[in-house]
Amino acid sequence: MSGHSKWSTIKRKKGANDAKRGKIFTKIIKEITIAAREGGGDPESNARLRLAIQNAKGSNMPKDNIERAIKKAVGADADNYVESSFEGYAQGGIAIFAECLTDNNNRTIATVRSLFNKHGGKLGTNGSLSSLFDRKGVFTIKNQGFSPEDLELELIDAGAQEFEIDGETVTITCAREDFGNVNKKLNELGIEPEDAGLKRIPNTTKKLDLDSSKKVLRFVESLEDDDDIQNVYHNLEITDELEAELEQ
Repeated sequence: MSGHSKWSTIKRKKGANDAKRGKIFTKIIKEITIAAREGGGDPESNARLRLAIQNAKGSNMPKDNIERAIKKAVGADADNYVESSFEGYAQGGIAIFAECLTDNNNRTIATVRSLFNKHGGKLGTNGSLSSLFDRKGVFTIKNQGFSPEDLELELIDAGAQEFEIDGETVTITCAREDFGNVNKKLNELGIEPEDAGLKRIPNTTKKLDLDSSKKVLRFVESLEDDDDIQNVYHNLEITDELEAELEQ
C-alpha cells in the first residue's frame, strides 16, 4: 500500500472519536460554504458543491447540518473564506504542503509559521514543492456489497489507475483529468465514496528512522488539527514498522 493510503487509513481510524469527527465536520462545512458561495446553492449545477455534499454524507454528517451550511453560504451573512496554501519542509527534509480555508489570513500565516518553528520545520515559497507532488483523483469507498475485481474492471474504462484494498476500504486513484469520469461511474454503480477529491500525491517518498518519523507525523497532526487547515500532504514513507507503532 502506498504511503498516502497508509496515512489516510491511519487518519480515518484516529478520526473515529467525537473530537476528531467534530473537526472533520468543521472542515467539510467550510468546503460547502466556499463551494456554495462561489457557484450557488444548487448542487445540480455546482460540481464543487455536489462533491462537498457527497463527502459530507460519506463522513455521516447529518442532513440538517448540510442544509444549514448551504443556506448560510448563499445568505448575506455568509462567512468569507479565502483559499491559500503553504509549502515547506519538516525535519529530515520531509516535504509538507498545507491547503487552507480561512477567514483571517494573517492569523493563519502566524499559526502555520509558529507550528513550523515549533516542530523544527522551515517554510518555503509557494511553488517550491510543485515538482514533488502530483494532483490526482482519490476515492475511498467501503469494501462491501461488490466484488473488488469486478469494480476494477468497471472503473479502468473510466480512467482508474490504481486500486488498493485495506480490509474495510478500497482506495482508487486516477489522473486529475479522469476524476469526473470515475466519480460518475461510481454513481452509476450506486457506490457512494466515503471521501473523494483531488489530492496531492508525492512522486517519491523519503524514509526516516522511527523516532524522526514519529516527530514528523506529530507535526503533520498539529497542522491538521488547526481549523484553518483543510488538508496536509507529505512525502514521508510510512514503513510497516511505523504503521504498527501508530496503530497501537
